[in-house]
Amino acid sequence: MATERLRLRTVGIDIGTTTSHLIFSEIVLERQGILLSSAYGVVERNVIHRSEVTLTPYASGHRIDTEALSAFIARAYREAGWRPDEVDTGAVITTGEAARQENAAAIVALFSGEAGKFVCATAGHHLESLLAAHGSGAVRRSRDAATPLVLNIDIGGGTTKLAVCRAGRVEETAALDIGARVFAWDASGTIRTATRAGARVASEAGVRLAAGERADPKALEAVAERIADLALRVAEGRPFDDSTIWLTDPLAAKGPFPALVFSGGVGEYINGWQDDEYGDLGRRLGRAVLERSPAFTVLRPTESIRATCIGASQYTVQVSGDTLFLTDPAILPLRNLAAIAVHPVGADAAAIATEIRRGIARLDREDGAFALAVRWTHGSRYTELRSLCDGIVDGTRGRLLPGGPLVVVLDADVAGIVGEILHSELRVGAPIVCVDQIALSDLDFIDIGALIPEHSVVPVVVKSLVFAEH
Repeated sequence: MATERLRLRTVGIDIGTTTSHLIFSEIVLERQGILLSSAYGVVERNVIHRSEVTLTPYASGHRIDTEALSAFIARAYREAGWRPDEVDTGAVITTGEAARQENAAAIVALFSGEAGKFVCATAGHHLESLLAAHGSGAVRRSRDAATPLVLNIDIGGGTTKLAVCRAGRVEETAALDIGARVFAWDASGTIRTATRAGARVASEAGVRLAAGERADPKALEAVAERIADLALRVAEGRPFDDSTIWLTDPLAAKGPFPALVFSGGVGEYINGWQDDEYGDLGRRLGRAVLERSPAFTVLRPTESIRATCIGASQYTVQVSGDTLFLTDPAILPLRNLAAIAVHPVGADAAAIATEIRRGIARLDREDGAFALAVRWTHGSRYTELRSLCDGIVDGTRGRLLPGGPLVVVLDADVAGIVGEILHSELRVGAPIVCVDQIALSDLDFIDIGALIPEHSVVPVVVKSLVFAEH
């Protein structure tokens, strides 16, 4: 920490429904603000090596082949010329169907332990949409005055993720039950995968495709055309005939969206970066989307298939202590809590509760492994802080793990008061941890270390997913 600039080696690992890959990068961090500040910001990021994109190996229909995946990752390290013990930070993200496999948690834990200090996240539809929008550059492009509203469309193997980006932030996310591998076939042309979504789309397209049968090229073209039509309906502002296509709540924004960014595996074809076929609808679907794209302003992404996890972790060590509130020191340390950004526009308890609930859903954190990251600009008067606490209690009701803690991280110097109100007045039954003077955002994760008794402080490690801006 004595130097003004730090250079870190980072690795991003993405384990998806269809494909898995790694990105090896070096990031340069520079001390921000006054000389004695301990906060660093990323000022440079260089991709050192992109691994090949491999099909995610499955030992069975419901179990990922851990050994094969581990061998692929070891090979990627060798090709990059890096050893795991040389890595400073990283991120392991499991997405799509892979995130729901029975051993997905074991995979995340395995690579967290083997490959350095990693942020580990299982991304549901909303978080995956959010990550894709940042990684593709759609969020950055929405900061431009010429394109202040951008729809990121991430078309993968199993799902299509949507993110509405306005003026540099993601307003809402959603997912559709369509993708390039609703049908997949082997080298002989025999269909090996036919999902329920594929059967539905084929029926809508007026064709028949079934597992075990030869894939009819004309039928495949018809299905690709139908999926392309569905994938662009939100962008065009047209409704769906069947609402069951939504895997999440539908987007509130109805479109049309004049500016689009395409990411995901199919984005490789749309953006002209891939032309080979891999036994699925990717190439056909990319071509069908391109034929419809002249009606939009299509912006070039930073990354496409790698958009979900092009970043690794930026570690910023901070300390909270002066107004720390902690009901039970024994619950510490806490690891890998996802930050739920809460920015109250006023001291209204109902609005705060609604924002918290939406934030938990946005990041798919119904598992309770989150910290409320409150940006508080409404002072330290009791009335306003009581409203904040009422909103916290209402917004987290039924969303904490049994016996799990309520963790609140504030940027204002009010943790002691907030903790006391939650504990003594509102009688929150869960263990409470309140720390302050730390600003967090969505895509941040934090570790809170054990209490240092002689100083009555706790170390806080902020780990941010870092996305390329150029």
